[in-house]
Amino acid sequence: MKVTNFLVLMSIAVSLTAQNTIQWRGEDRTGVYNEQGLLKSWPAKGPQLLWHYDGLGEGHSSVAIDAGKIYVTGMTGNIGYIYIFDMDGKLLNKKEYGKEWDESYNGPRGTITINDSKLYLITGTGYLLCFDQNTLDLVWKKDLQSDFGSKNIKWGVNESPLIVGEKIIFTPGGQKHNVVALNKNDGSLIWSCAGEGDLSAYCSPLYIGDQDVPLIVTMTADHILGIDFATGKKLWSHENKNKWSVHANTPIYGDNMLLCTSGYGKGSTMFRLTNGGRSVEVAWTLSDIDSRIGAMVKIGDYVYGSGDANKYWFCVDWKSGKIKYKDNTIAVGCVIAADNMLYCYSEKGDMALVKVTPEKFDLISKFPITLGTDQHWAHPVIYQGVLYVRHGNTLMAYKIK
Repeated sequence: MKVTNFLVLMSIAVSLTAQNTIQWRGEDRTGVYNEQGLLKSWPAKGPQLLWHYDGLGEGHSSVAIDAGKIYVTGMTGNIGYIYIFDMDGKLLNKKEYGKEWDESYNGPRGTITINDSKLYLITGTGYLLCFDQNTLDLVWKKDLQSDFGSKNIKWGVNESPLIVGEKIIFTPGGQKHNVVALNKNDGSLIWSCAGEGDLSAYCSPLYIGDQDVPLIVTMTADHILGIDFATGKKLWSHENKNKWSVHANTPIYGDNMLLCTSGYGKGSTMFRLTNGGRSVEVAWTLSDIDSRIGAMVKIGDYVYGSGDANKYWFCVDWKSGKIKYKDNTIAVGCVIAADNMLYCYSEKGDMALVKVTPEKFDLISKFPITLGTDQHWAHPVIYQGVLYVRHGNTLMAYKIK
C-alpha cells in the first residue's frame, strides 16, 4: 500500500474513533451543536425517520452519546433503567438502577453524563450513581439526602452532573453541603460550598474557565451562585426567586457576560463578570424573556429561545437586552441550534426548523412528532447528521443531513 493511501486510511480511522461525547445540551452545555452540511429545509412530513424505539417507559431525559453508543433513561413501574443503543437503534443493553420519581410528571429527568469510561446519573429520587461504562457495574453511589443533608423538591431532583478534570460537581441543596465537588473516580469529597443554604432548583451547573478565577455557576431555589472551581469558596450570589423555585435552565456564558433565565414570570438577568470572575454586576434584566425549561441558545450577538408566561419565541440582543422579535407562530418549547439553524421543539409536539436571523422568526419547515407519550419536554440532540427526539416512551432518529 502506498504511504499516502495508508495515511488517508489512518486519518479516517482516527476521525471515526475520536467522536465527541454528547452530554446535557451537547458537548459544552450551550445547546449549539458543531455540525455542518445539515438540511436547510425538510419535506412536509419531516425528514426521514431512520428508526424509533417504543419501549423506554416514562421520562423526560435526553440522550447522551459516546463511542458509537446512545444512552438514555426511562421508568417502567417505578423502576428506572438505562437503555443503551447502537447507532442503528438496536438495543444493546438495559440496566436497572433503582426506584425513580413517580409522584408527578413521572420518570427520570437528568441526562446521563459520560466521562472516562464511566456513566454518572442523578435520579429523580435523589441518588448520584456512578457505573462502569463497559460492564455497567455500580462503582459508587451517593444519597443526596443522607450524605449531604438535603431533601427532595416538589417535582423531583433534576440535574445532569458536571465533570471538569477530576471533579464531579452537582447541587444536593443541603444547608451545609449546598453545592459539592467529589472525586469522579471514588466519590470522595473534594470541597463543599454552603451557598445560601437553598434547596436545589432543577439546574445543571456551568463551568466558566476563562476568568482569573475559574468558576462554577448554578441556580438554587432563591439565588444564582458563583463558586470558585478550585476551592468551593462562594465568590458571589444574587437573589433570584420565582413562585415555584424552578430554575431549570443552565446559564449561558459568552463575551464576559452571563445570562440566567427562569419561568413563572421571573424573566432573565444578564450579568457582567468583574474582578476576574470574583464578582458580577447586572447589565440588564427582562421580565418578559422567561424560559421555564426550554433553555436558550447564543449565536453571535444574539440569544434565541421562548418564554413561559410570555408565550412567544424571541430574539434578544446579547449585550443590550433589546428585543429584536417576538413570534407565536408555533407553541413555545425547547431550542437547540446547528449550522445556522434553530431546532425548535414545541410543547405541542411540533418540530420546527428556523433560520438564525435577528430580523424575524424565519420558519422554514415543521412537522408533528406523533410517536411517543406524555409531555414534549426532552431536549433534542444532534449527532453526526441525525436528530434524536425523545418523547416519553419513544426515541426517534431523523436523518437531517
